[in-house]
Amino acid sequence: MKKLINISLSEIKISELTKLKSEALIVTFYESKKISDITDIFDKKSKGVIKKLISRNELSGSLGNKVYLPNLNGTNSEKVYFLGCGKKDKEMSEQEFLSLSEKIASAAIQSNVKNVHIYLPALAIKGRTEDWNFKILARTLEASCYKYFFKGKKAQSKNILSKVTLLKNVDKKGLTTFNKALKIGHVIGVGMNTSRELANTPANICTPTFLASQAKKLSKSFPIIKTKILGEKEMKKIGMDCLLSVGNGSAQESKFIIMQYSGAAKTKKPNIIVGKGITFDTGGISIKPSPAMDEMKYDMTGSASVVGTMRAIAEIKPKSNIIGVIASAENMPSSTATKPGDVVKTLSGQTVEILNTDAEGRLVLCDALTYVERFNPANVIDIATLTGACVVALGHEATGMLSNDQTLADNILESGYASCDRAWQLPLWDSYQDALDSRYADIANIGGRAGAITAACFLSRFAKKYNWAHLDIAGTAYGGKIGKKSSGRPVPLLTEYLLSQK
Repeated sequence: MKKLINISLSEIKISELTKLKSEALIVTFYESKKISDITDIFDKKSKGVIKKLISRNELSGSLGNKVYLPNLNGTNSEKVYFLGCGKKDKEMSEQEFLSLSEKIASAAIQSNVKNVHIYLPALAIKGRTEDWNFKILARTLEASCYKYFFKGKKAQSKNILSKVTLLKNVDKKGLTTFNKALKIGHVIGVGMNTSRELANTPANICTPTFLASQAKKLSKSFPIIKTKILGEKEMKKIGMDCLLSVGNGSAQESKFIIMQYSGAAKTKKPNIIVGKGITFDTGGISIKPSPAMDEMKYDMTGSASVVGTMRAIAEIKPKSNIIGVIASAENMPSSTATKPGDVVKTLSGQTVEILNTDAEGRLVLCDALTYVERFNPANVIDIATLTGACVVALGHEATGMLSNDQTLADNILESGYASCDRAWQLPLWDSYQDALDSRYADIANIGGRAGAITAACFLSRFAKKYNWAHLDIAGTAYGGKIGKKSSGRPVPLLTEYLLSQK
């Protein structure tokens, strides 16, 4: 996925804003019942238009307040948008700034022009430095310009926005710091869009083989990432029977994908991210109900987030070693499909009684979690649209997170706040493990009412040799307010976390 827009930062004094020649100018300003420094400049040039808007309570500066003024007298901009950013003496929360960024991006796109200028004052975000503001804004601008275009549909409107210039009264030192933050945020936005493009692609195109080809394509664009693909013969040879059992009913070959980024010495332990890549999930023999089954093309969003995150890492180039792993299969019912009650052997040597073939994500992930032991990892995070139970518990706001190491868990939670891509920790207590007892195997693949937790308990049996965390993104990968389309989460959280690991 290439960048959709160019984003740059330019120094400007507020007295110059009305003189700026622009197709569209977006001005953010503080809440006030009177004329402020910024609004005074536009009021004088427009001969009182701004004062009238303030007196009628149309232009208030309250957080999210928006006024559009085409061809405003006394300015050189064809379109001017005023956006409120709240009270000057009040710190914003991260989520409030994200909301403001989304409104700025929305105005930029709605302006329907190629080039937009945005003026942003110094906004205080609780616990964050000002460069953080530019990182989040750049990410939001890039991500907001994304649309999925399917070649089979003729009438598809496109965003024409191609260039955004952020305006700031700043010295050279600040210009360097903010430009660096802009670049990182912009690249993370591209990573989100890369993930969304994969997740939105119909399952008849996005097969395990297609996923593997996209990983290989990423390596060609960024040679610093080395990609290795295991097919079914290679997986069978090393004993990944549990992963293979999921794809038994499909004509599509299952794939195991390893993407290695080496930014540090070989002796430095890698951080590993593991994505569930079920490119379509019918439920297998334990078939799902028909309504909304089309959404099961999103069951590979964990793997899409791994590709998107590796795309961002490849361009940011942190001085660390990072490995992205994808366990991919298609879960279909057929005469060769795995049946409820079947017992299979995992790569770890443990056996699993498959009581429900629709609990297949944990079956591909468990072999992946065993496989990554060979890399002697510093930490391992798996990402999966694993359980509907997590959506019931947390809705579409927060990703469910469980871990066998509290330091790792705390780092992930902080990365969630820092990236405005929040997670919430659920308990991984031993008392939940008994629900997975099996009469015929070492472990059953389902058990108990606390589905999100027992699913993580299952995975924890295969992650005892390293620090591990599980992210259940069933509620945040798609759906909710955004409907049937990918959100690009948790690419921001994952990238933020990986960049924080020195």
